[in-house]
Amino acid sequence: MPEARFDIAIAGGGPVGLALAAMLAARGVPASRIALIDARPVELAAQDPRAIALSYGSRQLLTAVNAWPANATPITQIHVSRRGSFGRTLIDSEDYRLSALGYVCRYGDVVQALAHAVPVSVAQYRPARVDDRREYDDRVALQLSTGESLTASLVVQAEGGVFSDQPARALQRDYSQVALIATVQSTHAPPGRAFERFTDEGPLALLPQDEGYSMVWCMRPERATSLLALNDAGFLNALQQAFGQRVGQFTGVGKRDDYPLGLNAGPVATVRTIAIGNAAQTLHPVAGQGLNLGLRDAAVLASLLARACSPDTLTRFESQRRGDRGTTIRITDLMARVFAGTSDGSLLQSVLGLSLGAIDVAPTAKRWLADRMMFGSR
Repeated sequence: MPEARFDIAIAGGGPVGLALAAMLAARGVPASRIALIDARPVELAAQDPRAIALSYGSRQLLTAVNAWPANATPITQIHVSRRGSFGRTLIDSEDYRLSALGYVCRYGDVVQALAHAVPVSVAQYRPARVDDRREYDDRVALQLSTGESLTASLVVQAEGGVFSDQPARALQRDYSQVALIATVQSTHAPPGRAFERFTDEGPLALLPQDEGYSMVWCMRPERATSLLALNDAGFLNALQQAFGQRVGQFTGVGKRDDYPLGLNAGPVATVRTIAIGNAAQTLHPVAGQGLNLGLRDAAVLASLLARACSPDTLTRFESQRRGDRGTTIRITDLMARVFAGTSDGSLLQSVLGLSLGAIDVAPTAKRWLADRMMFGSR
């Protein structure tokens, strides 16, 4: 079988990998010189019902390549509070003259919109995995699970997980927490308002979606096991106790799932390979910044590669992304460790809760927080 040759090979066809391919083509990189490799058919990924939060800045990036999903629920307010504390912060889009702070979308809808934005002349290898990678002075050779082989001047790793089969990272942490995810309904749902509730066991987020909420509830594994064993009425009662009455009474819950949480940060790079998105940094879901950070990675890398497809470009990319990545990782990690690494109701947890009240009456601090949630560190 002849060996195909490309300028750029993207290993990972999720939202970040697809976004990079679309952004490269939009900036003038010949689509026929781009390869995209992923283990799942795009039709299967497009059926994924999970909810994801996209920032206002991410909407700008996706709109620029005609990849904004048709179904997106605007987040106009973010209510941040601490259970058992009077401190709270309310971030409102009107304060920044924006139509929304962010949006809640289904993962599959985002994938489908991006897949349509990728030119048909981009070579897509699906379903396929990279079984072997060998780097030479002038190229990288990839052997795929399908038996096909290809070479590229540069390889972008755009898919990864918390404890993926990658070399050791500069910062890797197991929070000994899991996230429970489900859709829930309540008797009172303020339009467009998302909630981030800090409980003694971990952050609890409610994201507005359809007529209810997409819930992400972080906690210790033993607590998750007990909640998963409850019937719907018992689970809703436990959720009510943890969250309070801000959305009235919880009346319904969909299928519940759990997954482990951790931090995997410190991008792995070689002369001709670079990592972006989850392959570079997998974050705790507190504040919902993982995919948004990955899309900013893709945007910067596409801009640089459109000027020059060379190893020097990868070095410049690492330098330009260091600040945004570092700030987002530190903030996310700090908030996660306060709950995962301290005892319930500790002084450190209480200080975090009290600080929310201080932020609410300090416009400069609130704007700083809002700006990083919407656009990252600029």
